[in-house]
Amino acid sequence: MKIFLKTEDEIELMRKANQLVGSTLAELGKHIRPGVTTLQLDKIAEEFILDHGAIPTFKNFPNPYGEPFPASICTSVNDVVVHGVPSDEVVLKDGDIISIDCGTLLDGFNGDSAYTFCVGEVSPEVKQLLKTTKESLYIGIEQAVAGKHIGDIGAVVQQHCETQGYGIVRELTGHGIGREMHEPPQIPNYGRRGNGVMLKAGMCIAIEPMVTLGDRQIWMLPDKWSIVTRDRKPAAHFEHTIAIRRGEAEILSTFEEIEHLEGQIY
Repeated sequence: MKIFLKTEDEIELMRKANQLVGSTLAELGKHIRPGVTTLQLDKIAEEFILDHGAIPTFKNFPNPYGEPFPASICTSVNDVVVHGVPSDEVVLKDGDIISIDCGTLLDGFNGDSAYTFCVGEVSPEVKQLLKTTKESLYIGIEQAVAGKHIGDIGAVVQQHCETQGYGIVRELTGHGIGREMHEPPQIPNYGRRGNGVMLKAGMCIAIEPMVTLGDRQIWMLPDKWSIVTRDRKPAAHFEHTIAIRRGEAEILSTFEEIEHLEGQIY
């Protein structure tokens, strides 16, 4: 397992790629409402990314079966945890939640971030799931400093979510990121403090809690992409790309535009 440390110049290029992801997600947020299809959102994202001189990295990205992903973003609605495939048959309705995962390749480096949006008026129970999942992301980031271990990140994410009765998906993880979308090491959302690879300044990783309202068990749909909860209860997903520093992790992606657009939802 070879982990690549990034130079300051490379981290700056990664920041630009990740800021574009944040802007793309915010642009999509303007269009998320009942009646919109996930394929419409995909077309908006692809056009936005290309117009800003980048490439949507998810498009044609192969799954373990060697099959290319057919779209530019993942659109995961309600019980779809991650990797939902945009479709003109999936129409958003009031009360839905939709996780949008987006990646860009800009000037040779990757950006990767995800946000779970509310569609119309969402139940208090589901809003609390989103709130807790988003909190766990930032709690995990607090542990992502040089000298700590990967297990320190997963341990606090797991504790924050499981103590509130939520499930932590085990089979899917965060990851290193740089010139490639997925680089070593894997970043699980569970673990034990002090375990795993030691974090070093210059490492860049994507932390992405995937949290379920019910049981943590999942399975894959026949499309060989979409991962859903077995009990069909909703799941939430938030992701930031960060650079490891000696004092405090530097978040390279951003939710600022989205949160300004949303206001105080939960």
